Amino acid sequence: MTFPYMISFGSFSVHPHLLFETLSYFIGFRLYLWLRRQDKDSLPLDKGIWVVAGAILGAALGSKILAWLADPVQLFDNLGSIAYLMSGKTIVGGLLGGLIGVELVKKWVGHSRSTGDSFVYPLITGMAIGRIGCFLTGLADNTHGIATSLPWGVDFGDGIPRHPAQLYEIAFLIGLAAVIYMRKRFAYEQGDLFKLFMVGYLAFRFLVDFIKPYPGFYLGLTQIQLACLAGIFYYRKSLLRLFTFSQRRELNA
Repeated sequence: MTFPYMISFGSFSVHPHLLFETLSYFIGFRLYLWLRRQDKDSLPLDKGIWVVAGAILGAALGSKILAWLADPVQLFDNLGSIAYLMSGKTIVGGLLGGLIGVELVKKWVGHSRSTGDSFVYPLITGMAIGRIGCFLTGLADNTHGIATSLPWGVDFGDGIPRHPAQLYEIAFLIGLAAVIYMRKRFAYEQGDLFKLFMVGYLAFRFLVDFIKPYPGFYLGLTQIQLACLAGIFYYRKSLLRLFTFSQRRELNA
């Protein structure tokens, strides 16, 4: 298998990153719309549109800002380069930026209830599909792991078996979806499913980044790991409840 693994449709070939990233957005958004229609307590359409817009704008800004902070020295040297500033993005930055965007919009439209639960499965689905494209792209995507002697190490084209960190993430997301589905069988507060998703994914990313070939400019940690710790700290008051599975009971509205 050669990387990038181009996806062919007859005589026409598409880069895997472009194809699967496009599919992730399309399928994830369609799934969100479908789940929203099933949710009788969802936001009215006029407010819901603004919440989605806040999530998209916040995610776009957050993914870029966190990517820029990967190497402060390189960022300073390229502040005048549009090409540099437009390149790179991070899922963690997108999640945290989207969270900030949604919370700001909710305050603006005067909505206090949590709206995150309906985003959980669309996000998991979109992220898993996107990581397929990351894996098939190979080294150029910079999402692979460090060298390994484990039997499932993948040679992405440079002759060095590496941790397939993208596949680890896909497997984790599938497992996280199963845990969240099980959590729905027990008592939980509105918004707990999204919090469980965020805490679980941020904890995973904090750990998996130790086997990624990125320099730790921040006391040995990467900017993504620091952001993960900040996100987990934000949910600190809910941690015990999120991981406590009690007998299901009817909650008061």
